[in-house]
Amino acid sequence: MPYVFRIILLVLLGVPLALRAQSEKEKLGVIPAPAEVRMAAGFFRIDSRTRLWYSDETAKKTAVQLNDYLQKNHGLTLQLKQGQGQAQGNTLAFSTTASLGPEAYTLQSGPGGIRISGDAAGLFYGLQTLLQMCSKTGGQLRVAAAEISDRPRYAFRGIMQDVGYHIYPVSFIKSQIDMLAKYKMNVYHWHLTEDHGWRIEIKKYPKLTSIGAYRESTQISHYTDSLTGQDHQPYGGFYSQDEIRDVVAYAAARNVTVIPEIELPGHSLAALAAYPEMACGDKPGPFKVAQNWGIFEDVYCAGKEQTFHFLQDVLTEVMDLFPSRYIHIGGDECPKERWKACKYCQQRIRAEGLKNEFELQSYFVKRIERFVNGKGRQIIGWDEIREGGLAPNATVMAWRSIDEGIKAAQENHDVVMAPMSHVYFDFLQGPRDREPLAIGWGFNPAERVYAYDPTPAQLTADQKKHIIGVEAPIWTEHMDTHRKVEYMLYPRLMALAEIAWTFPERKDSVDFFEHRLPKHLAELDQSDIVYRVPGPIGLRDTTLQGSKFTISLRPPVSGAKIYYNFDGQDARETDYLYEKPFDVILKKGEKRQMKSVVVTPSGKRSAGTTTLFRNP
Repeated sequence: MPYVFRIILLVLLGVPLALRAQSEKEKLGVIPAPAEVRMAAGFFRIDSRTRLWYSDETAKKTAVQLNDYLQKNHGLTLQLKQGQGQAQGNTLAFSTTASLGPEAYTLQSGPGGIRISGDAAGLFYGLQTLLQMCSKTGGQLRVAAAEISDRPRYAFRGIMQDVGYHIYPVSFIKSQIDMLAKYKMNVYHWHLTEDHGWRIEIKKYPKLTSIGAYRESTQISHYTDSLTGQDHQPYGGFYSQDEIRDVVAYAAARNVTVIPEIELPGHSLAALAAYPEMACGDKPGPFKVAQNWGIFEDVYCAGKEQTFHFLQDVLTEVMDLFPSRYIHIGGDECPKERWKACKYCQQRIRAEGLKNEFELQSYFVKRIERFVNGKGRQIIGWDEIREGGLAPNATVMAWRSIDEGIKAAQENHDVVMAPMSHVYFDFLQGPRDREPLAIGWGFNPAERVYAYDPTPAQLTADQKKHIIGVEAPIWTEHMDTHRKVEYMLYPRLMALAEIAWTFPERKDSVDFFEHRLPKHLAELDQSDIVYRVPGPIGLRDTTLQGSKFTISLRPPVSGAKIYYNFDGQDARETDYLYEKPFDVILKKGEKRQMKSVVVTPSGKRSAGTTTLFRNP
């Protein structure tokens, strides 16, 4: 919308003309940060007299969502009217337009009213911004006056939830989708099959769930290839097709696309336990669903035609359940030892004129791609699908390194960046001795996630266009409850949302971690969701050298309290309550250890922080 027309509209809505550039401390508190914001004086008050307008059926869906929210959370039910929402005072209007671009929106608010415009997705994201702007003061629900023009940096913004190692209730899956929607994420990548369990009902092959969904025991020790540390308890479960349809519809109503992943040709031991004839050899098996972590050499046979018939049947049912453009076919960590010894695989290599087993994997993936493309869909796979030659239309999910994404983009393939170096959410967030059991390597705190730029600088302008998004994988070997998943997901999800949506020039780590995130964590603290409470702002696990230090702290969760001591014991509520900055003065050669704990309004606690002070 041209600026002059925006000014006219703001006048009609009652927004003062004295719009001013947004300073760092005047930000709205919205995560992810919008592309353009201009603040104004005053507020719009939402009450029972507010009229709710919508321009058409598309806008009506968003208006109804707002009305449902107001009724559930504030006891308000507004009167809905169709029209353009002429600014007559106390008006909240949703208007559909495609002119802003995919998922983009504008939001104008002032004392006289609020107008949100965009396509279907844009209206939904404008609503999420509006809800984050709402505050209740003196019993009044109000929205700050502002002019916002917003759009996403990337089209693909998601997380990958593995349920192969451990499975979680549908109610939890839906709670994750709610949080994705709130923070303008639009992809839920559902990793449904693994060596350790097949989690999706396939009608044509019932043994995939009656046998493949259950294992005899689960490794509880650290990530090794041994069988030590087993719990010796049967474990399993799967999602019915009705449950999957329910989740897909729930996500679609919140502008989230669910992308299924069916692993092939590797990570297929659970399927082979059910149907061993799909493995290499004349009489393969018997196989057992994996119970220890690691990579297994038994994989789908690339030489048998029945393997492809089986996978095509499976994928047909999968595509009937999931309307997503992409179907994820895995493609990672596929050992080649069985193929080297398999007469059928070697016959396939000779018949197709392939050089080796890596090209045989490429043949496997390309053949699956032709089938999926024939159904009007596209494949996406982990970066190993590049090995032996990349399928023509495939999108690459770069996980092993940023370089793998660079190579794929340089080959003119679309790329979703998911490097374990920055966005693996199964990696530690703090010192190992203070964190839940996690995978044996990697350290990705929220600060590291936030600092990541998914578009590599070394790509050309045209190559950068192939970086279509970013995703954070959540592998769950050590997450046997959904509460552990929550702990690993929040608040890193908020940092991920900002790098996925917000353009780099609008990012501000100080504003994010010190001003906006504490407010969002305070809201999360009021829910039943578990999250990792950060340490105090201004205090790090480190060694500082000097003779005088001014300790100035802020709570990482709004309303939280900070307790500290210098006696070397873990801090408790019986220690000093931090209230204002203070100085620590050290004598020559003196060393002091400070420990602190954050206690949130709901009673959640930080993992603990230790800082050493030493005179140089």
